[in-house]
Amino acid sequence: METVEEIKQKAYDIAHSFEMKYGCCAQCVLIAVKNTVGGEKISDNAFRLTTGLGAGLGGAGYACGALTGGILALSAFVGRGIEDLEDAAGIRFKTFRLARKLVERFEAEYGTDGADCRTIHTKLFGRHFDIVSGERDAFLAAGGHDAAGCPAVCGKSAQWVVEILDEEGLL
Repeated sequence: METVEEIKQKAYDIAHSFEMKYGCCAQCVLIAVKNTVGGEKISDNAFRLTTGLGAGLGGAGYACGALTGGILALSAFVGRGIEDLEDAAGIRFKTFRLARKLVERFEAEYGTDGADCRTIHTKLFGRHFDIVSGERDAFLAAGGHDAAGCPAVCGKSAQWVVEILDEEGLL
């Protein structure tokens, strides 16, 4: 049986390597959580749904895809279902609390605006790159998909998701 530390490292490694090889940070975090602790909680369709979240919401540089993918992974464990829109038990507020924990880890690591792709790019590379509008080559040349770039951000996000799930007794 794997320890939580081993699972966290495995989640980090999967997200990191998938981001280096395939890109789309939100998907890389989600698949890392699925392959470590998410199992059937994260469907192939959920994975497909994260495609547009990469590069800060479709390349716009807003909310970091590694963060939004992580929030989706947390929501797979505690989010309310369509059959419970009334949410008498307040499930959505528990989900908000777990999502906020992940946001706070991003802010602690990347600064008070650390949930923003542009801010993370600037911290890591000295500037933001609009990879959808022609700056993908410059992003890659700056180290965007090198080990310490966005793959590390994805790895940390996946690791933090496992950590939060463990803290909440959800593993």
